Amino acid sequence: MNRRTLLVALGLVASVASIPATAFGQNDDYPSRPVTIIVPFPAGGTSDLMGRLMADVLGRQLGKPFVVENKGGAGGAIGTDQAARAKPDGYTLLLSGIGSNAIIHGFSPTPPYDSATDFVHISQLAAGPNVLVVNPSFPAKTFGEFVAWVKANPGKFNFGQVNASSGHVTTEYLKQVAGLDMVGIPYKGGAPALNDVLANQINGMFTNQDVVLPHVQAGKLRALAVTSEQRNPLYPDVPTVAESGYPGFSAVSWTGLSAPKGTPPAIVKKLETAMIKGFADPAVRQKLEVAGFVVVTSKSEDFTRFVDSEIARWGQVVQKAGIKLN
Repeated sequence: MNRRTLLVALGLVASVASIPATAFGQNDDYPSRPVTIIVPFPAGGTSDLMGRLMADVLGRQLGKPFVVENKGGAGGAIGTDQAARAKPDGYTLLLSGIGSNAIIHGFSPTPPYDSATDFVHISQLAAGPNVLVVNPSFPAKTFGEFVAWVKANPGKFNFGQVNASSGHVTTEYLKQVAGLDMVGIPYKGGAPALNDVLANQINGMFTNQDVVLPHVQAGKLRALAVTSEQRNPLYPDVPTVAESGYPGFSAVSWTGLSAPKGTPPAIVKKLETAMIKGFADPAVRQKLEVAGFVVVTSKSEDFTRFVDSEIARWGQVVQKAGIKLN
């Protein structure tokens, strides 16, 4: 007589069906086959690189292949929705992030999924600041001079605007807290916007720190401020917005690992442990840190609270700014 049958026979449980599968270790062999990580953006970008590094680390930690599947479109909503609808067995996971799991919920119509209720958030991977960059010909040499110039010249600072991106909402956030009047020039992607800053067709923009670092180092762009709470190691001489007169200002791009709601707790815990252990390796961490990212690898409960707070905060910014999806 096996354990389940014995427990039922002794009247210690109502039925076999009422016992959670995890109580008998049915997830002990997870993963027993390849696992898919949906990256809701095209191949080649920062999110794709994050997903592939995560897949490599988890594969080595758990002994089975983790394979990236790129499902781009609609600002990450298409791939994220697919992940939300996947079978919650731990074999379909999501590279979650600020755009598709926080900012997007501030828009109308709302996406077909709810990041607060349709996912189990396993571990935040990393965070990186946006950087305010301007063409070297722009008169301001510091962030303080930038604010003073914009206030003295309302409506004359043109910034590259990739609608609903972290750089876009960061700009709107700064406009709100600093009382700035700046004009967004719409672009379909960050690359063409950045090219126009380099060509001095527009004044500047907020964008990811890893993208602009080579241009800043080459003197082709001037970095005026970073949006993290602390200075970024790759931009040691560039002040934060918070230390430049706006205490509490923080706006970082982040990524993490999430799974469909209903994924067994034992699998979530195994993935969380693998993330934390795998990214504790200095050689692995360095792959992110050399690009200016801060490795976080938080616990599930901490990542969940963080996602909830990001949904609330960016929803307020989007609604106050009146940003509309095109």
